[in-house]
Amino acid sequence: MKFLSAIKEDLPQTLQIIAEAQAYLATQHIKQWQNGYPNKKVILNDLENNESFVVKSDDSVQIATAMFSTRTEPTYANIEGQWLTKENATYGVIHRMAVSEKSRGTGIAKFIFKHCENLLKQNSIRSMRIDTHEDNLGMQTLLKKLGYNFCGVIYLDNNDKRLAYEKLI
Repeated sequence: MKFLSAIKEDLPQTLQIIAEAQAYLATQHIKQWQNGYPNKKVILNDLENNESFVVKSDDSVQIATAMFSTRTEPTYANIEGQWLTKENATYGVIHRMAVSEKSRGTGIAKFIFKHCENLLKQNSIRSMRIDTHEDNLGMQTLLKKLGYNFCGVIYLDNNDKRLAYEKLI
């Protein structure tokens, strides 16, 4: 597998993988991503900011997508709880991670986390933050397995509640 910066030609498959993830979340009765988000405009913005990544199989088939950034996440400024690092710390953040239906359950999400964590290490950034829906038990379990600590609750711009996690790298 390869973890690569996305290019515009990856967009159709990225949107397909996101649609598959939205359908999967719906079958799990998780309200996350059920309101048309993330959409083409959001993914294009990720591409323009060089924050869109894909995972491709050894035969170059796209099997996952994620947004990864070290820019400050505005919704993380206010937390009901406390981050492990200081408020003004530089940190990595993963958003919009989705794995294709055919590749789900094969360790690809863990692969994405490890690659993003390695990018942080290479740049001497000492933490990763992430948030997830309170009903997304699969992601919560993965975060705990990977050593992420529950730090509290944040609210998105639309006031949706999310559980916030951080890991020291």
